[in-house]
This record gives sequence, structure tokens and C-alpha cells, in this order.
Amino acid sequence: MAPTREHLLGKLASTITDYREGEVPAPDAVHVEKWVSQFPVDSQVGILTELCHVFERTYISRADTLEFLKTVATYSKFCGDNPKGFWKRASLLDCQGGGNSQKEMLALFRGVAEDQLGFAPSTNVPEKDLYVYIDDGIFSGLRVLQDLKKWITDSAPQACELRVIVATLHTGGQYYASKNLAKAATESGKKITFAWWRILEIESRKAYRNDSDVLWSTAAPTGELGDAYVQYITHEEPTYDLSLRSPGSIGGNKFFSSDAGRVLLEKELLDAGLRIREMCPNLPEVARPLGFTGLKTLGFGAIVVTFRNCPNNCPLAFWVGAPWYPLFPRSTNSDAFMKRLIESFRRRKAGKE
Repeated sequence: MAPTREHLLGKLASTITDYREGEVPAPDAVHVEKWVSQFPVDSQVGILTELCHVFERTYISRADTLEFLKTVATYSKFCGDNPKGFWKRASLLDCQGGGNSQKEMLALFRGVAEDQLGFAPSTNVPEKDLYVYIDDGIFSGLRVLQDLKKWITDSAPQACELRVIVATLHTGGQYYASKNLAKAATESGKKITFAWWRILEIESRKAYRNDSDVLWSTAAPTGELGDAYVQYITHEEPTYDLSLRSPGSIGGNKFFSSDAGRVLLEKELLDAGLRIREMCPNLPEVARPLGFTGLKTLGFGAIVVTFRNCPNNCPLAFWVGAPWYPLFPRSTNSDAFMKRLIESFRRRKAGKE
């Protein structure tokens, strides 16, 4: 017997139950119902069914994150046979220019390291020969590129090893970032060896779109909004190819339950994203229907969401606010800046008392 709508609403809410815990109301069946009711009635149960399957595999809870960080602290292939010696030799990097993801991940990691190793590794120590950049994920690669390019230019020693380790890594983003970071190191006259580590690798490269693990449409959108967006991509300079995916694959990581379920999700989230762009004209141009990307496409198509935030590379229908109702209310870089400012003020005040 197929699951009832009520069962699916409760199941999805349960999967994402710790999303931004303490910052936003805990998602429940009523919240999920309010979100999914914005889609065509005939597609709502299909969307719920597929998202229940997808987020069981791609939603990263706080417990999942702590398990990842425990692995980072002691994994022999990463740390060798002497984890304590490795972390005394290495320096963590805290150099993120926008958002709070790295600061929050480092705070969690220091707590894990205290438990696992008996001490917290040092951070931003100059003239080390080994540095470790930890974050929850790499999507387009722009964030890690901006952070590390500045570090390479301003702070990195003349020679060192840099290890980037994340829970989830999108292959297109890693390719883009690694190519440009190597170029930045060469241009700065520094000898830096890069290594990329991940728990889960997610295929997102255009050349491998038919076997990708992200939302990648098999058909161009239709209707007035769809036709206008296709015209924008293919006829307005600079022009791009739609680069549609050939149907038939659920991707190497098998995030999707079936090709039919995947196609339904791609179509409905794309159509919703087009409507959202129409109703929210102040969104930046790079807010594509299926998620932020500087490339002139239908969108990035990310489906990984963590307990601490929803990446803007995910479909707009997941996170954009009023007048749309979001499944994952998103914390923005402006929110992160204000949080840092308030924390800094509190520390200064505490120091004077």
C-alpha cells in the first residue's frame, strides 16, 4: 500500500527535524504541508514521495556532522598512524570571508578534537608546513576559491601543503576551485601542494550530466515563463546551450528513487523556480530557478541540505522567502555578519567587566 499524504508529511518533517534548531521553528507536518501546497495539486504527493527518499540520503543532520568530524580527527588515511602528532604539526584555517559555515564547523571540530585527542588543534598559525581547511561542503567552488585565494596571496608561507576536507564535494566545484587555486599559487610565487578530501563525492560536471547526482532537467521549461527563460539562455548575448540531461539515470549515488521520480522533481522545482523569479524581482540574476550559479543555465541543482543551513545552490523553491513559503528558511551572509558583530561586541563587553 502506498504511503498516505499524512505519512509523507510527517516523514519528511522528521528527516529534517533539526534544521536550524533553536533559530527557526522546528519543521513539522503543518510546515511541510504549507510548503508543498504551493505546487500543482496532482504533483504534490509525488514531490513528497521523492523528497522523502532524497533527503534520507542527502540531508546532513547535526549527528551526521559530528560523525564526519570524528572521522576527520582520527582517520588513519588522513592523519596517519599518529593523529595527535598530525594535529600538533598542522594548523587549521579560519579564513572564510562570507557566511558562518566554517566558523561553526571549526567550533564543532575543536570540541570533537578535545574529546578524541585531548586538545584542540591550533588555528591560523603562520609559517606552518601543513594547513587544513574544513567546511561542510563544496558546491560551485566559489566560496573555497575566494577564501583560499586571499589566504594564498596574503598569509600562506612560501611552501606548504594544504588539505581541503569537506563532508560533500561537488565535482564541478572542485575542478573549478582547484584549477584557479593552483594558478593563484603559481602567480604568487609560492609552492603549495593541494589535496582534496571528502566523505561523499557528488557528480555535477556538465560533461557527465547524464550520470549526475544533482537536479539536471531533461526538458526545457514551457509556458510563458519557461519560453522567456529559454530565450534568455539561448538567444540573448552571451548565448548558451541548454545542455539538457538524457533521461534514464538516477546518478551514481542513487539519491533518487527512480528516473520518473527524479524527472518529476526536476520539472516541478524548475517551474516553481521560474515563478519565484517572477514574484521576487529583487533576486540577483544568478539566482537561477534550480539554484545559484554564475553560469547561464537552469540552475546548479544541489540537493544537499545541512542542519545549519540550506545552500543557495539548491532550488529556489527550497529556500526563497516571502511571498514564497520556504521549506528551509535560509540564513544569509548578512545574518552571519550580524551574528559575528554581536558576538564580537559581547566578547569586548565581557572583557571590560
